[in-house]
This record gives sequence, structure tokens and C-alpha cells, in this order.
Amino acid sequence: MATRPCYRPLEVGIGVKTMNSPEFKWHGGFAFSQKQKNVVALHEVLQAADPAARILEISSKSLQPLGVKLSAFNLTLKIDGTDCTVESVFQASKVFEGGVGPFPEKYALDSREVRHFVQAESDGKRLVAFDWSGIKWPLEPRTGFFFRLYIEALRQNPDLDDQLMDYNGFTDIEFNPKRQINCQAAAAAFYVSLRRSGRLEELLADRDAFCEAVAVS
Repeated sequence: MATRPCYRPLEVGIGVKTMNSPEFKWHGGFAFSQKQKNVVALHEVLQAADPAARILEISSKSLQPLGVKLSAFNLTLKIDGTDCTVESVFQASKVFEGGVGPFPEKYALDSREVRHFVQAESDGKRLVAFDWSGIKWPLEPRTGFFFRLYIEALRQNPDLDDQLMDYNGFTDIEFNPKRQINCQAAAAAFYVSLRRSGRLEELLADRDAFCEAVAVS
């Protein structure tokens, strides 16, 4: 048995409500089919708890094409005219102690390739900041920089972000909050709350105000 979080945008104001699911049967193994069974099981217990919920799995294991497209490994943003995945830019923007990073020349590479490269280059050094196209981002709030990247990608893909607004709950079956920090489902929920608030453009234009909004959400 297992539980997983579901992230829901606040109905009023800016922020995300994290709701742990009821327990559901976990299908072990690394096969794609097993992971999709876990998505179905998770959504069944969430739907039973709230029949009015409209829930989207955001990961490469989603049963819905929109959810697959919104995975950070698939969702892209343009940098200097080149499509780069959110995950690649996130990894390549890391700055480590001793002046190691960022690695903007890696933005357009495969996400997993970038991750392995950055791990090798940092060699256990402490992460101290992010640098995205020359703009420094602090480590706090812990999800601030990832949220900003993800939301920028959504902003650049209006066909996807409009579809996202049809949902009020988001999951990521691969995300375990006990071991990980950044979650694409939580970023999507935060984006929906920003759009509903009417403050999306205002906060995207101000790094410090954006970070403050994430910190109190």
C-alpha cells in the first residue's frame, strides 16, 4: 500500500494545497505498465474521496497525452530561439561552490545527458545558486526556481496551458516528497492559481515577488 500527494490550486488567492491521498495498492516493479497501474489506482482513491475533482497526472507515465507533454522532460521553453526542456535548463543552471557552473551550453541537450554531466562536473560540491541566462536565483524558497522555469515554459505553450486550466488537481506518480524537492504537479497547480488570481504577468516580471509568493504558498 502507498500514498501520494495531490496538488490543488487554491480557489482564492495564490498558493497550492497539498493533499495526501488515501492508501492505494502499489504495483511494484519498473515496467511502464506497472507505473501506469499505480496512476490509475491513485486517481481512483482520489476520485472516490472527491467526486468533483478533475485530476491530471503530469509525468511520462500519464494516461493522458496532455500529462505526458507537461512532463518536465518533454515540456520546452525557447532560449535564444532553441527549444530546451525544463529539466535540461534546470540542471544546466546549477551553480556550485568553487565557481562550478552554470552550463548554458548544455541547455539544448537531452535531459538525462545534462543531469549526468552536471553530476560529474560538480563531483559532490555544494549547490549554492541557480543562474538562468545570466539571472541569479537563490536556493530559497526551495521550489522557487523550478516553478519559475516550469511556468515560463507553460507561458510559451498557450495550447497546453489553456488545457491545464480545465483541471483542479495534479499528481506525479514518480514524485516522492520524502526524497525529492521539485515536483511538476505542484508547479502546475501553482501556475493555475497564478492565472486565476490575475497576477501571473506581474509576478513573472519580478523575481523577488515571485519567490515571495512561492514561499508563502
